[in-house]
Amino acid sequence: MKNYLTIVFTLLLAVPVFSQDNMTVPLIEVEGFSERKIAPDEANFQINLEEKAMKVSDAVAVLNKKTQKLADALKKAKIKDYKLIADNYSVDVNRVYRSGESRDSGYVARQTLQVITNSKNEDLQKIVESIQGAGDMSFNLHFQISEATQKSLEDELLAEALKNAESRALLIAKTLNIKSIHVHRVSLETQPIVRPYAKMEMMRSSADAAAAPPMINPDDQSLEKRVFVKYTY
Repeated sequence: MKNYLTIVFTLLLAVPVFSQDNMTVPLIEVEGFSERKIAPDEANFQINLEEKAMKVSDAVAVLNKKTQKLADALKKAKIKDYKLIADNYSVDVNRVYRSGESRDSGYVARQTLQVITNSKNEDLQKIVESIQGAGDMSFNLHFQISEATQKSLEDELLAEALKNAESRALLIAKTLNIKSIHVHRVSLETQPIVRPYAKMEMMRSSADAAAAPPMINPDDQSLEKRVFVKYTY
């Protein structure tokens, strides 16, 4: 207990010190920014499944059957280099509201399926046809920058953002006739920000819908990195 009180007391003393540090130390505070525009390298088909039943086991069984049917359709089409991912699974009470009153009517099970492949995969149309052939499914298709690509550019973006911050700080110092500056504190975002420049490709499909080739022409997306640097002088 004594040690705990000591830690708390030390932290309480430290707070005014940090505040005073920013007030008494002359600082130049700048934001560094870097950006890289690159073409998306992944195509992501997102399929939302939902099934209602009086028993949880029945609803789950139908979802599993639909998932397996899609997996079989993709395999039968001999599609190259793709991943079928099932996530966001949930089961909730199916609550129905009528005339201001609610009553429970079985359960509703939900699951999201993702078919992820290379954005330039020649089998994109086959994936669409496989989804259509697997049953009455709605889906969205959007293009994205893969996690691997983001990680490969992270160090470059960080270095460019830091150089940008330094350049701004030096310009401020030169303009104000400050002879020298030194780094005081650096903070940065943990992950690059991805900003799409184009609207996402969106589709809806059902089992009896006519198969139409998707318009595949994704625009470049922007990877951004920001850092915040304080310089003393």
